[in-house]
Amino acid sequence: MEIHDLGKNNSILNQFIAELRNVDIQKDSMRFRRNIERIGEIFAYEISQHFDYINKQIQTPLASTDVDLPNYKLVIASILRAGIPLHQGLLNYLDQAESAFISAYRKYESETKFQIAIEYAASPDLTDKTIILADPMLASGKSMYNAYKSLISQAKTKKVHLLCIFAAPEGIQYLEEHLTDEIELWVGVIDEKLNEHSYIIPGLGDAGDLAYGEKI
Repeated sequence: MEIHDLGKNNSILNQFIAELRNVDIQKDSMRFRRNIERIGEIFAYEISQHFDYINKQIQTPLASTDVDLPNYKLVIASILRAGIPLHQGLLNYLDQAESAFISAYRKYESETKFQIAIEYAASPDLTDKTIILADPMLASGKSMYNAYKSLISQAKTKKVHLLCIFAAPEGIQYLEEHLTDEIELWVGVIDEKLNEHSYIIPGLGDAGDLAYGEKI
């Protein structure tokens, strides 16, 4: 699995990530969602450099000119519900893509032990298409893995990109150990660790709650 750590290089991405973490700025849920969306746009630009391109001729009002344009059949798949603004950011730039959605949540057996439950998935045909599977948080790695297995593992895709803003080393290791396919993982920042509840430290809290309100 090839890993692209966008946070290693200084860019405006660092500002958006800092604002997502900031407990005072987090009180503004609309700004929180917009920052995730803007990060999705940054990811879309970075991933687009790895697409296939084809040369085409276009006509301007004054002359014709050649330009290299992306040549892809793309599906953006997001994990509900925190993935919605991230999905929108990707779609803002990759506006010819199809969309897929999947639910994944922690079903607790005890205070610290849980299983990932998948209860909903909606997807177009993924055959011979490039897939971007997005979720803001990669903590234990189990949500991303289960979503991948549910949506993608049996499909004859062309290429798979996994995308998260915040990643824990444990989650990356879990994916490396359990995914044998040729996959590219894109992360905004790799944080320090997971705590005993499998929350990312320093992280930012529950991205879904911060974006859309606390669930019961």
